[in-house]
Amino acid sequence: MANIGKVHRLTPSGRKAWEAEDPALPVDYRRILGLVLNDTHSDVIRGNLRHFADSLIYEWLAEIEELGLLESEPAAEKHDLDFTGSFKLSELIAEDKKRVARDAQVAGTSLSHKGVYLAADRLKNRSAVQKPPLETAILIVEDDPDQLALAELRVMMSRYVVRKAMSAASLFEALQREGPPDLLLLDVMLPDGDGFEILAKLRAHPTLALLPIVMLTAKNEPSDIRKGLALGADGYITKPYSKQLLVDTIRKVLLQEPPAAA
Repeated sequence: MANIGKVHRLTPSGRKAWEAEDPALPVDYRRILGLVLNDTHSDVIRGNLRHFADSLIYEWLAEIEELGLLESEPAAEKHDLDFTGSFKLSELIAEDKKRVARDAQVAGTSLSHKGVYLAADRLKNRSAVQKPPLETAILIVEDDPDQLALAELRVMMSRYVVRKAMSAASLFEALQREGPPDLLLLDVMLPDGDGFEILAKLRAHPTLALLPIVMLTAKNEPSDIRKGLALGADGYITKPYSKQLLVDTIRKVLLQEPPAAA
């Protein structure tokens, strides 16, 4: 696929079209132009538009570049896990704000009745993790020691590899030290950071933009749900939760088959 490993930037014409909110510009193009801030990696665009297939995203990028609104160049093969830069994402376009609002209503109902919500439109465009739980790393970010111990025990009982962090700082240190996990369970409220801000940083990072992320939360206010879905959360779990619910969520997000019955 031609756009894998590319860095994209707006041309002067593209910036003018975006800032003018040109109504003649198709929605699909405006959506992508709004994500391109300075030099933006293809994977950042993919990570924020998981509700569209990769093939479609690549075709749109090629079309926008053909129109002279974008330009691109090959990206560096590796990116440092540095979180000191600016990771602010663009505002959603009006059409996507409506979609997120609709999804948030569905998510709120699901969280109230089931304690979990999965963003099915994002998951359908993910690739399945092709390895067993014993080789699958789950990074749990939770500041409450009891909640962290409980989550760790439940994940270990399901034979996944457990990694853990109790703060935003320790999360970023763990990512720099050990690299990305296969899935991140991210507490919304941390002592030194906001889970939604962390989510935004991860979705704007070339190496981590595609990382499966499930938010752990003790509350399910509509505004919080909308924020998480707008920033690219793959799902939500409300506390308290059971081992079975947690493990089922991990498997569904990673598209892993449940273990065969003995």
